Order: sequence, then structure tokens, then C-alpha cells
Amino acid sequence: QVQLVESGGGLVQAGDSLTLSCTASGRSFSSDIMAWFRQTPGKKREFVAGITPNGHQILNSEVSKGRFTMSRDNGKNMVTLQMTDLKPADTGVYYCAADRTNPGNMIETTVPPYDDWGQGTQVTVSS
Repeated sequence: QVQLVESGGGLVQAGDSLTLSCTASGRSFSSDIMAWFRQTPGKKREFVAGITPNGHQILNSEVSKGRFTMSRDNGKNMVTLQMTDLKPADTGVYYCAADRTNPGNMIETTVPPYDDWGQGTQVTVSS
């Protein structure tokens, strides 16, 4: 059974830092593009950051650029998202996702074509 399990969410104050982790199981994800998305009630799921299989290319959204850093450890089937200078607008459920197809190693910023998703972890930033 393929599973992505996120952890590390919580309640923090504005300006704090938080690190999210996503552990994959059921198959190897070392050839997948991995990404983080987030969603708040009433809004579409929003791309946060993505990383190529070898970890050499990372794409950040405009809202995460300069504050969030994504990394991966293929040996552990794990990706992380280090978040700094958190703002109330960063509040939401953060999801880990895997894209198996990724022709040309292009990091997609939309929900399709990501094939596998975790259940999400809640991040709440108070002002």
C-alpha cells in the first residue's frame, strides 16, 4: 500500500519556524518529483514547493520563496519543508504529493499530475 505521511504541523506564532516532514512507504519515490501543497477552507489547493528526483532543482511558489526550503533524502524516502518567518496567511493544511510521470523532470504546480497524496498536516500561525 502506497502511503505518504506528513508530520510536524502545529500551532506557532507569527515569525516562528516549523519543519514539516513527509515519509513515503509502499514503493520507492526516488524517481518521483515531490511537492508540498497547502489548502485553506474555501480555497483551492495551492502549490508551495517542489523538488526533482535528484534534489538538484527546487521550485518555490511566490509566497514561499525566500522563506521555505524543501529538501529530500531518497535513502529514507523522505522530504522535508523548512518554513521560516511564518505568517498568519501560511495557515492551512499542508499536503505532500508525488508525481510519478514527470517527463523531462518538470515540476508541475497544479494538483494533477500528482498521483499520490498524504492526508495532510495542519499548520496554524497566530498573529
